Amino acid sequence: MASVCEQVQQGKTSWPELVGEEGKCGVTIIEKENAMVEAQIIAEGSIIPEIYICDRVLVWVNDKEIVVTTPTVG
Repeated sequence: MASVCEQVQQGKTSWPELVGEEGKCGVTIIEKENAMVEAQIIAEGSIIPEIYICDRVLVWVNDKEIVVTTPTVG
């Protein structure tokens, strides 16, 4: 049986089209296009541990809640 990480990689893993879009909308789209991941909104400039988590997508937003970098799995 495939691991969760292998299953995640079989779906979409990057969403460059969301840069410039509203963060909450981005989360909805990401979780719809790859049901194996959990998307989380993170404020630009926040410090988080650099730990790869294969079923997580960080959605970096600015102070206007707009996506500022390409959300990717990890």
